Amino acid sequence: EGLIEFYDSFKEMFEFFCKNTTIHGTIRLVCSDSNRMKTAFWTLLLLASFGMLYWQFALMFSQYWAYPVVLTMSMHSEPKMFPAITICNLDPYRFELVSEHLVQLDRMAEESITFLYGINTSARLFHMNDRNIHVQGLANLSRSGFKLSQNFSLLRMSDLRSGKKHSSVGFRLCNSTGGNCFYKTYSSGMDAILEWYRFHYMNIMSQLPVIINITHHEEQIEDMVYSCQYDGEPCRPSDYDHFHHPVFGSCYTFNSKGTDPFWTATKPGIPYGLSLILRAEQKDHIPLLSTVAGVKVMIHNHNQTPFLEHEGFDIRPGIATTIGIQQDEVNRLGGNYGKCTTNGDDVDVKLLYNNSYTLQACLHSCFQHIMVQECGCGYYYYPLPAGAEYCDYNKQPAWGHCFYQLYNRLRNHHLNCFDQCPKPCRESLYKVSAGTAKWPSAKSQDWVRQALRHQNGYNSTSNRKDIAKVTIFYQQLNYQAVNESPLLSENLLLSSMGSQWSLWFGSSVLSVVEMFELLVDTLVLSLLFCYQRLRATKTLRVSP
Repeated sequence: EGLIEFYDSFKEMFEFFCKNTTIHGTIRLVCSDSNRMKTAFWTLLLLASFGMLYWQFALMFSQYWAYPVVLTMSMHSEPKMFPAITICNLDPYRFELVSEHLVQLDRMAEESITFLYGINTSARLFHMNDRNIHVQGLANLSRSGFKLSQNFSLLRMSDLRSGKKHSSVGFRLCNSTGGNCFYKTYSSGMDAILEWYRFHYMNIMSQLPVIINITHHEEQIEDMVYSCQYDGEPCRPSDYDHFHHPVFGSCYTFNSKGTDPFWTATKPGIPYGLSLILRAEQKDHIPLLSTVAGVKVMIHNHNQTPFLEHEGFDIRPGIATTIGIQQDEVNRLGGNYGKCTTNGDDVDVKLLYNNSYTLQACLHSCFQHIMVQECGCGYYYYPLPAGAEYCDYNKQPAWGHCFYQLYNRLRNHHLNCFDQCPKPCRESLYKVSAGTAKWPSAKSQDWVRQALRHQNGYNSTSNRKDIAKVTIFYQQLNYQAVNESPLLSENLLLSSMGSQWSLWFGSSVLSVVEMFELLVDTLVLSLLFCYQRLRATKTLRVSP
């Protein structure tokens, strides 16, 4: 009796609750008990209020369990590290090991262009360059069993669409049994020739060893970069890393690690950025890999693999290009609020790149793993998993058929790579704006050429067509941070529930405790009545 209030009936308990509770409107049920119409009205009104309240609660919880986010933007201003800059000369090496087959491929391309367009390109496009890169310890590929395939000839096709005749150029690909054939076609003959050339080129280059040491090759950074200054100071040999790209040629990455205080940006503006004078001559080692002349440039984060085919841009020869960059930082919540990864350790795909996690690195690694699994070999432009080898149509005649079908499935999001590869939870993005002007000018080109000739051994009479100047700088040191935050957090959910409770009943948390007390009293009173009834039944049985 000290813990529970006992009532003689449920009616007494309910009247006591209605007269003493802090929930508005309940006392009207007692005060209007002599007027059944008012009692029914207030009863319906309270039930409707309860219904509206819990309908609002259901909407709140459904929105909360959808885990929506809201983007908040903030501006920060502080000294920061200059981004990593990768430059490539668009002039890939013609390795001596495969040079004879590259010459044969050039002749096949010449014959194909002559067949398609009746143009003789031998004198203007294909010519041998004496500078072949020798790989020590390896015999020439001509003494191996590799042969260029003649089964992928370029063809011109035409079809009728909308009553008009349309022509396309492509080559035929079949599976290992010679069936399920399709044509890899392009509306542009130029695109078809470039893709056809790259397809054969990958088969030739797959004969090279996976790791080639080119660090001792005579070509140094001075052969490409005539001048390098950052923040008015000359660059140092430790400021760049050299690597070779099979399509974009000799590449250098400045400030790749992002740990040297030398590359700390303290002021915005052109004088405090990275200024480069580059050699942009087109030596035509392998001319049909790209129809672009100039330099490929990419601005990216530190410890990140540069995917120049996706995010790089071209610098035109004979032009001074100024590139202003503005940094944005994106922070994602992850967890229930969206799929992202902190460092890639929780991703199911095993990365084939040694640098930090990026979405492109994961997608390329995922595609390569599927390629090796389904096609039996790896795509030449991506790193290989352990124990795999690059595709070669002498060994895997149908790998092209398998590759192009897989790539179409990836492009159409029919592979699960986009599901397995989340975005990074934190990443920096760089907005780029560029301006150009002729460089050097007509009046200054003579003395500029003389200065480069004395300092760098520059020798050219092409009138600005083989050098380029590029300056990359921060437009502002302040950067914009875009942060995800929960649209409906636990605190906001409780606050909204309290607001709805107050709206419909004008009460507080203590009113909820009163309702809980009513439920407990109802349960205890029901048990007591049941006990009394059972006891009375036993007494009646004993009395006779």
